[in-house]
Amino acid sequence: MANITAKMVQELRQATGAGVLDCKQALQANDGDMEKAKAYLREKGMVAAAKRADREAREGLIGSYIHTGSKIGALVEVNCETDFVARTDEFKELAHDLAMQVVAAKPIYLTPEDIPAEVLEEEKAKYRDELRGSGKPEHVIEQAIEGKLKKFYEETCLLEQPFIKDPSITVRELVQQRNALLGENVVVRRFVRLEVGG
Repeated sequence: MANITAKMVQELRQATGAGVLDCKQALQANDGDMEKAKAYLREKGMVAAAKRADREAREGLIGSYIHTGSKIGALVEVNCETDFVARTDEFKELAHDLAMQVVAAKPIYLTPEDIPAEVLEEEKAKYRDELRGSGKPEHVIEQAIEGKLKKFYEETCLLEQPFIKDPSITVRELVQQRNALLGENVVVRRFVRLEVGG
């Protein structure tokens, strides 16, 4: 078993925002491997986040970001359970980062469930037309369509996009991490992106 130092615990705590005891436990469970400990905490946070998902989130704030030159901006409503959490630096940073994400990545929808059925059918038809002459079996074409739809979701749905500050996680995973860190149900409610002349 690896010797877990206070420095290791502090480093993991800064990287994940998890509590000291959780960080120590994660490092012990993973023999001091920092990356495995991060994954362990992420997974643990997602489990805790799922338990909180049915709790009502009526507090929160509007995050904003105006890009240099004041030609592009975004507003994002992020909700939580208490006003206390809404005033924390971590929550404010999340709201700001999400607004920055909206400006940079230009999502159209919040989640795949928000995409109108006719838009999805149009996308599927487009992919079928592309693959029609390939000579591949129907089940392979359907798998390819599912793969293309996943890519479509990553491009058009805010919560499915890779996070601009850390592309190794999605925006959904970022929100789940903050959910675990803050100990409350955190929900991205809606967003708007404005561009001069757009």
